[in-house]
Amino acid sequence: MFHIVKYEDRLACWVEFRKKLESSQNPIQDAVDYYSQAPQVSINTDPWDRETWPTPWELIHENQYCQFCKLLGICYTLELSEQFTWDKIEIYIGTDRNKSRTLYLLRLDDLVIDAENNSVTNTKEIMHQVNIEKIYTMQNIK
Repeated sequence: MFHIVKYEDRLACWVEFRKKLESSQNPIQDAVDYYSQAPQVSINTDPWDRETWPTPWELIHENQYCQFCKLLGICYTLELSEQFTWDKIEIYIGTDRNKSRTLYLLRLDDLVIDAENNSVTNTKEIMHQVNIEKIYTMQNIK
């Protein structure tokens, strides 16, 4: 999808991908892998200011993915897929205690997605390694 020039064609590819997630054996990892192919830019949006976050459609239109926008893309893709219903979806901004680097994490019940490392882990495995600085509870966009 990311290499396609025309917005409408990228949007159609994204819709098709979301349809494939409905029957996937591992839809969360599939979404992570999908966005790992996105072109990387240094900074495209301010993670600390929710008002600046692009909508799902703006994200597809802009086609510029900083690390945070990749996480947003995964979040939006899963939120808009029919089979997923989580009690709460949250985006965490924190600092890795071991490496002193900023992390953007997506929490889905007891799973945490780290888009930078293309990983999905159990909440208990990762949260003791992170100093959480900000939590955003996502609104249902359906």
